[in-house]
Amino acid sequence: MRTKSVGGGKRRCPSLSVSSPLSIITQENDDEDPSPQLRKSVIWNRWIIFSQDNGKKASDFKGKSTFNTNPSRNKPCVFCIGHEDECTPEIFRVPYDETNWKIRVVENPNAVLSRDLPVFIDVPEFVGVLDGFGIHDVVIESPVHSDQLLDLSPKEIGEIFVAFTSRIQELVHLESIKYIQVFKNHGEKAGGSMSHSHSQILALPIIPPSVSARLGNMKDYFYQTGKCCICEIQSEDLLIDSSTYFFSLVPFAASFPFEIWIIPRNHSAHFHELDAEMGVDYM
Repeated sequence: MRTKSVGGGKRRCPSLSVSSPLSIITQENDDEDPSPQLRKSVIWNRWIIFSQDNGKKASDFKGKSTFNTNPSRNKPCVFCIGHEDECTPEIFRVPYDETNWKIRVVENPNAVLSRDLPVFIDVPEFVGVLDGFGIHDVVIESPVHSDQLLDLSPKEIGEIFVAFTSRIQELVHLESIKYIQVFKNHGEKAGGSMSHSHSQILALPIIPPSVSARLGNMKDYFYQTGKCCICEIQSEDLLIDSSTYFFSLVPFAASFPFEIWIIPRNHSAHFHELDAEMGVDYM
């Protein structure tokens, strides 16, 4: 075990032509040690993030509407262009080092995990509590407060996806990081605290058991049949849409209403293998 701060500082981003397997519990910050923790439930075989109470975290939502009903009245926030000095440390921006940026990746101002806690390289199999080490970043998707993801062009959204992959490619080289999740909470009811359009990246020192189980089941299917169960999906029966590199479908045994899978046509194991051309096609 060692202690260090990771994930900060500017990085050069290459030029550019969403249910989480973890639960997050916030609690009142009455203890002497406010550091977050990762706790494992023996009964449910899952990890829970226990974080200090974020109930008083900054929020610029004015009402309960998911969308900005009157964008002209929106006030600038720390995610807006021109307010960079009020925001948390920047990791990189697109275009790189340009004042008129299009995308910024910054440290999450309301991080549920800490990049300054002890780093665990190998987590003991039967450990029940870990210091809440991890990387929690925000991807600011537009410099304009009133822009939502649906307002952006396919090319602009593709650039956001490439920014995801650029950050993931940095994080995968950290020996302590075992799993990386990209997610987006859209609207106050979904858990978003800022109405300025953004996504989040969470990098963990453990692999959530639900993810391990899914991978294990896919490996078992391959050993029994010699085939990939994702590649074998009969998309014609459940197909929603298709493009050059991807197709979307309703899973046969969906876990919740409106669940959609977006699957690459070519066998691919990692999200960060997506490039600029595929990012545009993804949309």
